[in-house]
Amino acid sequence: MQRLLCMRLLAKKKPSTNLPCYTSKANPIHPQNAMVSHFSTTNSGFNFYGLLANQFSRKSSALFKAPAEGLVHFKRVFSRSYFLQKKSGLNVSSFKWIQRLDSDHVVVGLIAANVVVFLLWRSADPRFMANNFMISLDNFKSGRVHTMITSAFSHMDAGHIISNMIGLYFFGNSIGSAFGPEFLLKLYLAGALAGSVFYLVYHAFLIPSKSNQVSGRSPSSIPGLGASGAVNAIMLLDIFLNPKKTIFFEMIIPVPAILVGIFLIGKDMLRIIEGILKWARETIFNITLYVCKLRIHRVDG
Repeated sequence: MQRLLCMRLLAKKKPSTNLPCYTSKANPIHPQNAMVSHFSTTNSGFNFYGLLANQFSRKSSALFKAPAEGLVHFKRVFSRSYFLQKKSGLNVSSFKWIQRLDSDHVVVGLIAANVVVFLLWRSADPRFMANNFMISLDNFKSGRVHTMITSAFSHMDAGHIISNMIGLYFFGNSIGSAFGPEFLLKLYLAGALAGSVFYLVYHAFLIPSKSNQVSGRSPSSIPGLGASGAVNAIMLLDIFLNPKKTIFFEMIIPVPAILVGIFLIGKDMLRIIEGILKWARETIFNITLYVCKLRIHRVDG
């Protein structure tokens, strides 16, 4: 009887579910009206990170209707190399040491690296800097592939580096606090690579040869540098995840973040379209000129 009573008592006990307690680092509070290149950010209330601030809640975002599990999966896919680990059976993550750092440390480290390269432009050999910290078709064809990354840490103009680093500080802290320092660094490098690839493709195919003849320079020798591609990647992701966040354009005009994102993407797309149209016009002109010369040659013959 006593044994039966004990079994009943055990049956009445509900299993305790020890759910993990997710704690998030407090979002840094940035001063309002702070200049971020031509933009500054401010938050209405305390919901600065929009979707990411409640990524473990059951409610979906009113804008994207995305469940919390989707954001967790999004973070997991981009912050860890699951596919490579399954292929090799080894832990291939080379950013383990970053996990011991704070996202603020990664942001400060990226800014410090840019400042160091900026100072090197004023002390090191200019030819060495041009060969190793500027992206160009000539450098790429010469085997200096590392310039696709190093050019994203290189600035020669003070205004250029100041605007990029302010943008990196504010938007980088936002992304780093949400996804972690490893994801932030990978996103910076991915943006740098994407910007370098676009630059190489643009100068290889889209620049009209007529303007190059006027300037006296070949497209393959025109160099480029700057962290704009990497910073834009971080900024656009933050805008996509927080479209309702207010950004002060030119430090005065409050604009929804989604409009700033559309403006940045539209500006790049317009630049591509203009380059394609110029290239197409010149190609048609050259073909027409060649046909006319061919006909004149036949008539004379």
